[in-house]
Amino acid sequence: MAAQDAYEQQKLDRLILVPAAQAPLKPNDVLSSADDRLAMLHAAVEWDRRFEVSDFELRRGGISYTIDSARHFRTLYPNDDLYWIIGGDQLPQLHLWKDIVELARIVEFIFLERPGFPVKAQPDIPGLRLHRCDGHLLAISSTELRERVQHDLSLDYFVPHKAIVYIREKSLYRDHS
Repeated sequence: MAAQDAYEQQKLDRLILVPAAQAPLKPNDVLSSADDRLAMLHAAVEWDRRFEVSDFELRRGGISYTIDSARHFRTLYPNDDLYWIIGGDQLPQLHLWKDIVELARIVEFIFLERPGFPVKAQPDIPGLRLHRCDGHLLAISSTELRERVQHDLSLDYFVPHKAIVYIREKSLYRDHS
């Protein structure tokens, strides 16, 4: 839903979803394999021509720094305006991102407000171009979704159906002890 909101509101030509191999500011956040996360993402959006999936960060492995991906996409699309979509909860941490000043030159940021994380001030980063996306505010976290699976609660209306089917078929996020 967030991707759709950003796509529509910012009138983007395409939206490329890029799953991280390992987010640097969330070192313990990866609980499923790269292959499974990529397959779930493909299942979620394969029918929607507005969205593409890139396995760039997964193929590279290791810690996924946005600057590396931005450089990659700048090489692929040298004449396009590039945007990076983030949750509003990331704005206070943006100054911690690797090579943030260079990153701010390469991409413009679109931020989506998240419940419980009202955006109070724009980060003081030279050259930062920031666009607000007033999308649907959903208080859903990946942690909550995994807990729903562990407690046999439905993922319906939270996750695209084909991704739910994949999670069930692979018995992902279940405590196998």
